[in-house]
Amino acid sequence: MAFSISLPDFVHPQLRHVVAKMSLFDTILFYVVHLVDKFDLWHRLPVLLGAAYLGIRRHLHQRYNLLHVGKVNGKKYDTKEFTYRTADGTCNHPVDHLVGSQGTFFGRNMLPSTSSYALLEPHPVTVATKLLERRKYTDCGGQFNMIACAWVQFMIHDWNDHMEDTEQVELRAPQDVAAGCPLKSFKFLKTKKLPTGSPDLKFGHLNSRTPWWDGSVIYGNNEEGMIRVRRFKEGKLRVSGDGLLEHDDKGIPISGDVRNYWAGYSLLQALFVKEHNAICDMLKEHYPEFDDEKVYRHARLITSAVIAKIHTIDWTLELVKTDTLMAGMRINWYGLLGKKVKDLLGPKFGPVLSGLVGLKKPRDHGTPYSLTEEFVSVYRMHSLLPDTIVLRDLKSTTSEDKSLPIQDEYVIQLHIFHL
Repeated sequence: MAFSISLPDFVHPQLRHVVAKMSLFDTILFYVVHLVDKFDLWHRLPVLLGAAYLGIRRHLHQRYNLLHVGKVNGKKYDTKEFTYRTADGTCNHPVDHLVGSQGTFFGRNMLPSTSSYALLEPHPVTVATKLLERRKYTDCGGQFNMIACAWVQFMIHDWNDHMEDTEQVELRAPQDVAAGCPLKSFKFLKTKKLPTGSPDLKFGHLNSRTPWWDGSVIYGNNEEGMIRVRRFKEGKLRVSGDGLLEHDDKGIPISGDVRNYWAGYSLLQALFVKEHNAICDMLKEHYPEFDDEKVYRHARLITSAVIAKIHTIDWTLELVKTDTLMAGMRINWYGLLGKKVKDLLGPKFGPVLSGLVGLKKPRDHGTPYSLTEEFVSVYRMHSLLPDTIVLRDLKSTTSEDKSLPIQDEYVIQLHIFHL
């Protein structure tokens, strides 16, 4: 039952139609969340109250901020036949074989803006210069480092990338900021825009990666990509003798997704290729009857789960280092009953008590699974990068309690354009 109420001025116009549809109970929860946000309290509350606040936010977002883009065109299939991660993300949802596959629409958390401003108002270079430019570098100390920066890129290459059109666009720096821009112009391909067939969201964008947490960053997003990285022997992936990624004739690394690659990102790909191969060895030892395909499929499931767990209860905690977030993320993974109970009894008591991992049925909250445009837009973490990259001498005989001597230092020149 919807509850009619006169909305105060602080409710953003984009949210007014959502709040107007809320039940009385959810409306009360909405105002509680707003009050906590207004005074910036969530991370200062006692842990249980802070976790309750996060739970309320998640409840409201799941109920009111998941908008499906496009139509449901998939079909049911024999789930017992597909107990593994497929190359292109198909057949990984129990009631629709296309949900979460490569080339499906990004979802939305809110309707697109109805602003009268055009795409270049203000100009992206002006935004980058006036708003995003780093004027003073502040070291975050022991909380985050370059590997942590590489990790989030490693994740993004697993989850999302907008499919590009064939039309090229050129942006030129406006005169008021051009003097400070090393690049006076920037060329790129437009994002492909397609009709959705939906009356509310008429146009949308396709994800050229598989949005599942399926390790596609090392396994590839389709059959061609998967074939490229596999050895087809003992279930293993290709890796060079020095433990790093192999390269093709053009010098491009051989891995699942190599767009915008650099040393830190390639290092993590190589690390988890080796992890996959180590798991293959373990599986062959315990299950010698497994053939190449079965070993590969099981090793991929295990490796993908390890990656998801590291991101959930390790990386994210370091990003926002609070006791409340630690409790929230562990509840996300293990549930309120905790790790010991889940290890002993399994995920028998639902997502709140036993966590989200291991549920027998997906919790889609009335909307087919996808990653959203808003989710993609928040991953703008270039400010984590330092001004310089320091290379140290690994062959040094310096004792372990001291930093290795600096061998070289490179200045990073970062040119960021957000559209």
